[in-house]
Amino acid sequence: MKSLWEDGEAARFSGPLGLRVYTSRLLGRERALVLHGGGNTSIKLRERNVLGEEEQLLYVKGSGSDLVDIEADGFAPVRLARLLELARLPRLGDTEMVNELRTSLTRASAPTPSVEAILHAVLPHDYVDHTHADALLSITNTGDGEARVREIYGNDVVVIPYVMPGFELARFVAGHFSMSAHAAALGMVLMNHGLFTFGKSARESYERMIALVTRAEDYLKHHGAWAPVSRTAPPLTMAPVEIATLRRDISTQAGNPMIVGVHDDPRSSAFARRPDIAKISQQGPITPDHVIRTKRVPMLGRDLLSYANAYRRYFEAHATGARGAITMLDVAPRVMLDPDLGMLTVGRTARDAEIVRDLYAQTMDVIERAQRLGGYRALPAQDIFNVEYWELEQAKLKRSAKPPVFAGEVALVTGAASGIGRACVDSLLARGAAVAALDVDPGVTTLSARPEMRGIVCDVTNLEQLRAALVETVRAFGGLDMLILNAGIFPAGKRIAELDDGEWQRVMAVNLDANLALMREAYALLKLAPRGGRVVVVGSKNVPAPGPGAAAYSASKAALNQLARVAALEWGGDGIRVNSIHPNAVFDTGIWTDEVLAGRAAHYGLSIDDYKRRNVLGVEVRSRDVAEIAAELCGPLFAKTTGAQIPVDGGNERVI
Repeated sequence: MKSLWEDGEAARFSGPLGLRVYTSRLLGRERALVLHGGGNTSIKLRERNVLGEEEQLLYVKGSGSDLVDIEADGFAPVRLARLLELARLPRLGDTEMVNELRTSLTRASAPTPSVEAILHAVLPHDYVDHTHADALLSITNTGDGEARVREIYGNDVVVIPYVMPGFELARFVAGHFSMSAHAAALGMVLMNHGLFTFGKSARESYERMIALVTRAEDYLKHHGAWAPVSRTAPPLTMAPVEIATLRRDISTQAGNPMIVGVHDDPRSSAFARRPDIAKISQQGPITPDHVIRTKRVPMLGRDLLSYANAYRRYFEAHATGARGAITMLDVAPRVMLDPDLGMLTVGRTARDAEIVRDLYAQTMDVIERAQRLGGYRALPAQDIFNVEYWELEQAKLKRSAKPPVFAGEVALVTGAASGIGRACVDSLLARGAAVAALDVDPGVTTLSARPEMRGIVCDVTNLEQLRAALVETVRAFGGLDMLILNAGIFPAGKRIAELDDGEWQRVMAVNLDANLALMREAYALLKLAPRGGRVVVVGSKNVPAPGPGAAAYSASKAALNQLARVAALEWGGDGIRVNSIHPNAVFDTGIWTDEVLAGRAAHYGLSIDDYKRRNVLGVEVRSRDVAEIAAELCGPLFAKTTGAQIPVDGGNERVI
């Protein structure tokens, strides 16, 4: 591992806290050190308070911050003297500890300090860094891990046996770490937990971390335990409807819709096919900070019922097993390993599932390296249980904010690169949905870097591309709950006498045939939606009130409207509701260029603003207005509505 420090880059960060921010971000760049909020850093500073008194503060990473992009206000300033007093208490409940940390802040708006704040405080160094380095965890998670650590580092580190994070760990370290006995130590190894380094400057503490981790990496290389095992694996053979069935069963047991990501890459598939997977995958996490419920399912062929029953037995066992008085708030596993599927990761949101994927990718590396060192050995089951049902974790779950209305649900939007389609994507994302955004425009792939959004280039008139898009959606998110049929074209005006067959067929292919094909292909997935499938068809004012020169467009939208009505009748018994919206005069879409808009306004002798508001209510209808109605039709407010047609046009006299 190489130091990423650059003098020119560091010069942009002023003062000790600024450099602390800089080196924290350097640590955050290394996925082999920290992932998704893991690890923490601190600095001790002397500052004057509002009374002019000088006091020493510990600036420690706040809960919820991520080292990769932390800012100065992501550090919580805590009175150091108070923390040192707390460290001397014989006992302190963790809930009480968090309260004490909060009340010891010097800035009311600061984030809650890390639960390891007292540990940082008792270490007699100005700068402290803490990571969960993969290389070191590969060594500590073996039967003779402590002996190996001492072989690697000698007296350069203090070795602390595993103690549960929180007050007890801080108190233990305070009683065993003295400046005189460990004055020359560069760092501290917490067995099965991670690595701490210290320094008199941000750079020294950071580069000591890099140096100590490099020594662990070199040790693994020397013992032939560094490079990943090279294996090949056949591609996934499970059909989208089978994946969606598993997702439905997982969601049922979890009590709410869940996102399921499928990972059959060679690395994940090879790990799932290890002959010893039943043993190594069930031992426990590589560090208590990464408690992930893992389920290994044996090969069950293509029998979907067997798959469903296997998961159901697992859920029931965990919900009613030897848990005493503990009530599990969520019994669904977060990782599933199967020799036929590879790895499936589960989360309440797409981001949660992505975090689980990243953490377990790290877990696979650590386990395989530890195996080659003599055998992976996690913490005892009781220690893992204590972390998973830690009072702070349970309290965090109970006070979690109410999830967004579409959390755990999956939507697919066509014509999503611009206009109404783009607005629909935004409205669905804002409500917590994972969204597959389809468009023939390649720009759809760059609409968002969020894990909740998957841009897919797709010509909706191409059946194979539609099917491939559905497969990609299911592999990314696990199924399909909502379908927004928005893609369409509005050709230049032509009267019937001038309309050629080619143009008629082109409009029908996009506005009608493609929607029929997508509805047909998506039907089996929508039936499996945990809360029932939903379809919203973006129609047109031209359905109830066509105009001259728009025969192809009006006829295609009218036919699509009839298709939606029939689908509402046919699919209601499957819990799928189908509704239509009919927008009109939405001027912030691609077809309304400035020139076209100016020409139409001039034709009616109106200003552009007046032309935009040429409706009964005198309001402008924007893409977002249409999208919000589409999203609401998928929500609980319209849970008992199907077959509806809703105008979104500000009131049109011909429609009314």
